[in-house]
Amino acid sequence: MTTEQLEVEIKSLEGQLTGDMFADMDIRDKIHNLKMQLTGTKPMNQQIDCVGCGS
Repeated sequence: MTTEQLEVEIKSLEGQLTGDMFADMDIRDKIHNLKMQLTGTKPMNQQIDCVGCGS
């Protein structure tokens, strides 16, 4: 995915948030993973993406 595609997907998912923490949990997880792809980050001391943070 390109940077623009990631940003569009994040905005789309953010538009689906309801404000209910439990209902939004899966959406927030997807947003978190996309933002990590966008910034190229991963948890410290991890060789594979996002196992350490539990997302």
